[in-house]
Amino acid sequence: MDGKNLFETPTTYRLIRLEYGLGLVVAAVLFFTHLDGVRWLPAIGLFVYIDLIGYLPGAIAYHRSSDKQISKVYFVLYNVMHSLVTQGLVVLAWIWLFGAEWALLAIPIHLFGDRALFGNFLKPFMLRFEPESHPAYAAFRERCERAGAQPVAEAATRVPARG
Repeated sequence: MDGKNLFETPTTYRLIRLEYGLGLVVAAVLFFTHLDGVRWLPAIGLFVYIDLIGYLPGAIAYHRSSDKQISKVYFVLYNVMHSLVTQGLVVLAWIWLFGAEWALLAIPIHLFGDRALFGNFLKPFMLRFEPESHPAYAAFRERCERAGAQPVAEAATRVPARG
């Protein structure tokens, strides 16, 4: 992916997940090697609150919807709560208010786990709330894979112009 081609191939997608997997391993090792210093109530709360606010409301609305169309508010809630920026600010605020502690590792464990283990990244408005292959993307990917066997310049000349 680059700034002009905002999509991933299956290989680059797996590589990004692998990078988050390394972050997950580092955070989990730090967490589990300091279990004696973990305050469990904050750790559980910090791990769970992300989905209580950011995922569950949208999942419930999605599964209750007959046409699977739900308010963009649910996408915004998900994206804000699953943002490394948002959660980094939460960690900084926590440290400022209560001090640094091992329980804070629950946040990167949650976010890195979502990305590495489940492949869940931020949700664009144009897709369904729950993962489902978009027909336009499937067709696009098929065209790209067919064109991938040709040199890039040759494949680019065969892409039909838009009217």
